[in-house]
Amino acid sequence: MRLRTKILLLALLPLLASLVLIALAVQHQEHDLARREYAMVERAYMEARRTELHNYVVLAASTVQPLYDRGGNDPADREQALRLLASLDYGRDGYFFVYDLQGRVLMHSRQPELNGQNLWEMRDPKGRPTIQRLIAQARAGGGFVDYYWRQPSSGQDTPKLGYVMAYERWGWMMGTGLYLDGIQATLARLEAEANRNVATTLLWIAGIAVFGIALISASGLALNLSEHRVAENKLRLLARQVQQSQEDERAHLARELHDGISQSLVSTKLLVETSVDTGAPEPLAKALQGLNQNLVEIRRISHRLRPALLDTLGLPAALEHLGSEFEEASGLPVAVRIEGTEHELGEDAKTALFRVAQESLNNVLKHAQAQRVELLLRFEPDGRSVCMSVTDDGRGFDDRAVHLHPERGIGLRNMRERLAAIGGRLSIHSQPAHGTQVEASL
Repeated sequence: MRLRTKILLLALLPLLASLVLIALAVQHQEHDLARREYAMVERAYMEARRTELHNYVVLAASTVQPLYDRGGNDPADREQALRLLASLDYGRDGYFFVYDLQGRVLMHSRQPELNGQNLWEMRDPKGRPTIQRLIAQARAGGGFVDYYWRQPSSGQDTPKLGYVMAYERWGWMMGTGLYLDGIQATLARLEAEANRNVATTLLWIAGIAVFGIALISASGLALNLSEHRVAENKLRLLARQVQQSQEDERAHLARELHDGISQSLVSTKLLVETSVDTGAPEPLAKALQGLNQNLVEIRRISHRLRPALLDTLGLPAALEHLGSEFEEASGLPVAVRIEGTEHELGEDAKTALFRVAQESLNNVLKHAQAQRVELLLRFEPDGRSVCMSVTDDGRGFDDRAVHLHPERGIGLRNMRERLAAIGGRLSIHSQPAHGTQVEASL
């Protein structure tokens, strides 16, 4: 996974996780608030219904109370009381009913077909004995009873709240009730509204999430394009630098061969021809001397391209020879130190460290204005790691500024990339007027 992708995920995942947690918290709070609102509405509704029922029963009782207070048990008084109660109703489904204390229906104004039936054993959908509970509450002094009963307007069994009272001398249980389908419809409306509020809130959160993702993605894309342009410019500049380095190296080799070895070989050829023509030994001796000089020059060029010591005697000897050559060519003292027990290094590792040392010394010569240089090669005790540093006491530089500049620090980038290609790392410690240390570790 690429680094930019990881950074984008690190930005997106916490945002998405936060929004999901916020959505869950909002949903939980909305449902909790809705439950509390349901309970409050239900309590208020039931309290109002109880008060309403009690008032209805008091009103009905006041209608028949004069007949009951006569103190007799005249059937005519009871018949008149039943007619009066049957005439009382309220609303669409509001009526009064009268049972005897054995469960027989004496009067039911909305279901006259029940008159005369004994409903003592009737049970509601929950298995509770409906009439027995009503009569028991009436005999206990009256009060409220919740039960199921068929609603006249709908024909369905509906929850109902009843209020009953007893006329002991007549052996009656009189009462009325209110169907509770209204509270169910109210609660259903509240629940639907709460669900709409939750859905609206979740849509807002989803919109914020989409906006955040789009913003982060756009920022990542812009950053990616910007980095891509910078990297492309650096790569183009690096390619030109590599090409120029190749051309410079070829031109240098051409001058070396033309001005040095080629001229010397022409002179040697002439001396050999003179010796052959005249038979004199002196030109042949001079030709031999010229050939020896050419061999030395060829070795020097070959060593510059890749030192033979690196393959034959190893990296420490090649670095010591590099330090000697640099000191001889520049006049700048170079202290080469080898620490630790040498262990075998791969060809790539030896070449990379040697080229880093070579480039670092060239940078010292061109830029540092140093008085002294130290080259340290340290083999770590673990037998697997090696560290090399080139330290000078020169004028130093701002590494960050050079690293960000598109046209400077090509050599430093080359060293970094060379080491990174084989799993190594290059560290540069430098400050203006405080010298520089280039450290390569594998």
